[in-house]
This record gives sequence, C-alpha cells and structure tokens, in this order.
Amino acid sequence: MSTSAPPRHVRVLAAPGDRHDEILTPSALDFVGRLVDAFGERRLWLLKERRRRAIRLATGMPLDFPITTSAVRSDLAWQVAPPAPGLTDRRVEITGPPDRRMAVNALNSGARVWMADFEDATSPTWENVIGGQLTLLDAVERRLDFTTPEGKEYRLGEDLATIVVRPRGWHLEERHLEFDGGPVPASLVDFGLYFFHCARRQIDAGLGPYFYLPKLENAYEARLWNDVFVLAQELLGIPRGTVRATVLIETITAAFEMEEILYELREHSAGLNAGRWDYLFSLIKTFGHRTDFLLPDRAKVTMSAPFMRAYTELLVRTCHRRGTHAIGGMAAHVPSKDPEANAAALAKVRLDKEREAEDGFDGSWVAHPGLVATCREVFDAVLDDRPDQIHRTREDVATTAADLLSVRRISGPPTKEGVRTNIAVALRYFDAWLCGQGAVALYGLMEDAATAEIARVQIWQWLRHRVIDRETVLRILEDELAALGAEHPWTAVDKVRELFEESALATELPSFFTPSAYERHLVRTSEQRA
Repeated sequence: MSTSAPPRHVRVLAAPGDRHDEILTPSALDFVGRLVDAFGERRLWLLKERRRRAIRLATGMPLDFPITTSAVRSDLAWQVAPPAPGLTDRRVEITGPPDRRMAVNALNSGARVWMADFEDATSPTWENVIGGQLTLLDAVERRLDFTTPEGKEYRLGEDLATIVVRPRGWHLEERHLEFDGGPVPASLVDFGLYFFHCARRQIDAGLGPYFYLPKLENAYEARLWNDVFVLAQELLGIPRGTVRATVLIETITAAFEMEEILYELREHSAGLNAGRWDYLFSLIKTFGHRTDFLLPDRAKVTMSAPFMRAYTELLVRTCHRRGTHAIGGMAAHVPSKDPEANAAALAKVRLDKEREAEDGFDGSWVAHPGLVATCREVFDAVLDDRPDQIHRTREDVATTAADLLSVRRISGPPTKEGVRTNIAVALRYFDAWLCGQGAVALYGLMEDAATAEIARVQIWQWLRHRVIDRETVLRILEDELAALGAEHPWTAVDKVRELFEESALATELPSFFTPSAYERHLVRTSEQRA
C-alpha cells in the first residue's frame, strides 16, 4: 500500500472560455504550482507581519529608517544591474489595463514603455485576468489587433513600446484557481502565466521578461520577489538576472527602505517609481487615526507639498547613487474635446513633468496616449540624446524621517466640494469595477483603484476626526447614488452603496476595498454555480 502524498496541482475552478486553453495549459499550471508550493507559506507570513506592523504603528511606534540595515545604506560600493535591453531609455511610460484596444494604442503611442497593469487598472474578473494574458501573448507574437463594433481597426505598428507587466499585489488572491485546497496568490498567477508563456519569446525578440512590483511594504517582500525570479528562471532554464523589476514606492513604510529594496533585487532591479496616488492612500491608511496627518482635499495635495517633495527627491537620490532609473508619477489627465479645458490640462501636465525632469527623474508615467507628446517634449529638453540622467546623484538631498512625515504643514479640513467629489468618484469607480472595468475616465481624470482608495479613506478619516458629520456624508451619498442611477440605469445601486458603506463608513478601516469586494462580487467558479 502506497503512503506517498497525493500530487499537488493547480486546479481551475472557473468555466472554460474562448482561447483559455492557450494560457491554462497543464505545463503552465504546473509552473505556477511550483511557485506557490515554494513561496506560498512565506507570503502568508509576510502578510501577517504587515498586520502586526500596522498595529504597532497605529499604537505609537515611531517610523524611521531601520537601524539593522544601516550598513546597506552606508556601503557605497554596491550597484544594481545595468539597464536591460528595451529599458535603457524610459523617458515616457504609458500605463493601462491589458485589454486588446488599450494594448494596441499603448504599444503604438510613442511611449518607450507600456506598463500592462493587472493590478490597479484591472477589475480582476476571470475573463479580464486570462484575457489580459492572451493580449500579452498576442502582443509578443505581434499578432495583436482589435476591431470596434463600428468597424474601426487597430493594429500594431513597427516601433512598439517595451512591455512591462504589473502583477497584482501580495495581498490579493485568485479564487478561480486552487492549490492544495486554497486559492492561489494572485501575484504568482499574473507573474507565472506571463513568465511561462512570454519570457523566452521576449528574450528571442531581444528584450526580456520585465515587471513592475506593486504595494511592497519592506525589503523582505522585495527579497521574496527576488527569490521567485531566481526559481522561475531556474525552472525554465533562463539565465539568472534576465528578469528586471521596477518597484513602485507607493507605501509609506517602503519609503524608509528604498535602498534596502534595491539591494534585495539588485541583480534583477530596474529602478524605482514614485507611485504617488497609492503613496497618499498608504499614508492616510497608516496614520489616519492621528490628527496631525489630517489631509485636505486630494486636489490640494500636490507634488510640491513638503512631504511629497521629500519622498520624490529621496527616490531620485537613492536610484541614482545605485546606478538605476528613477521614474516619476502618473499624469492622470484625460484630453478634453474642449480646447480651453484641454490646454489648461496639458499645461498642468507640463508643469508636473518639468518639476520631475528638473529634480532628476529619468522618465515619467502618463495614463493616456494624448499625453505622451507633452511628457516626451519635457524630458527631451532635459535629456537630449542621453537615455537618462543617472549621473545626477543628487548629493544635495538629505531627507530625514521628519521630512517624510511632515504632513501637518499642509493639513487641514476638506471643502464641501472635496467631500462630494470623493463620494462621487468612489461610487462611480466602484460601479465600473463591479462591471469589470478597472480604469475609468471621471471628471477629466483617469481614475483607478488607487484613486478610489484615496477617495474612500479620506471620507473615513474626515469622519473619524469629525471635520465632517455623518449626516452630511449620508445625504451626499444618497444624492450621488441617485445621480449614478440616472446616468446608468443598469447600475446595481445596492451593491455600490454596500461597498461604499463597508469601505468608507465602517468603524474600522479595511486595508483595501478590493479583497472582500472581489470575493463577493467577481468570483464565478463552477463550484459556486453548483
């Protein structure tokens, strides 16, 4: 009688879809399973550490640069890997979900890099997750096209942006796949399926498998990603160091460990990015209980705010002293058909990008193809024919912990318009997200999960500190739900209301709105249907 353990495989719980068999092959699922088997428990331990640290910070533990890793910061000898093919010049990067139309437009946009976003810009329906993998496979094979219902055709041109994939964060799960009786970490699904199908193809094309890593909170989480890269390359026989990853510094705790994060990823590192919207969200979420971290309307928290300047200048200095790229934050404006409004929006984008270029950033993000030219013009003027300005090591920057936390210098109560805007944006984004759309143009801006998170945590913070009253919020909530129902009669108003109430009006602030909303509203497995 055999006593060997039964085989542990990834099991697909969702119904088959068009071309899904091209992505969900037995070999690909086995590859993902190998990653989960190796790193699943460690991921869970790191998530527990996140929660413990959050409690300590909420109960008064000071946040500072770690003493235990001071040797890493003081050692000037180490550098990260040199830029990889296709990532040497990153003066303009465009972001968006990996749907076919967006992919064609982004790849043809004139940007140097396209960040294919499975995270904040994608509502993680099963169709979006696997459809996004098919989009990437077709793009790498240069067979990607799209035809609108009106008959307009979109096809790839000759000079395409380099693909960089952003998988979902460590905190999220993919419940349409099961391993050893539990859901598969969403980050390993997005990374693993793309890596398995496209890594070798990208290498053969003279590029490589490149990634953006979201929501990291410390260097240990970066070390986990580095170990994932090492094993993935080993399993597929790809030389170690072929993977390149840019880390988004979009949590307040990661801002204190930028050098340590680069150090952990150094053979696979492609630099850091200033994830400005999630950074604000993280700051409020971490210190929202404190009155000295009370932020005004989101529109008033600009990148010229002292604590944001400290964060971005430290990022440039950190990257350049380690020989790697510093990438600026998102320009989220959506071009308008109104010439005056459009000119005003582009002027704001230009000013923002000029500040980044002058500070030493090597490139920046835009959310719409219509902003590529403006961003490129600004960085062309500074870079000329050089691919970067890494030589500017910004030794003049000396950022302290107090600088990163100097929120009180711009703190203040919200305006009535700010309260209404946050509620309106959150509700409309939640509606779109529940319907499978993760990036939404609202009031002239491209909103994604990060900006929706800011909107709902600001409402929570303002209520907690009683700078707005609950009756006012509830009255505006009813007004905006009625307006949303009039705009979109098919809207599931009750679901949108429920999501807003539990994520913005609860006594305890949920860390993210996405996990529970995903589990309740987007998971459609065969077992649930049965």
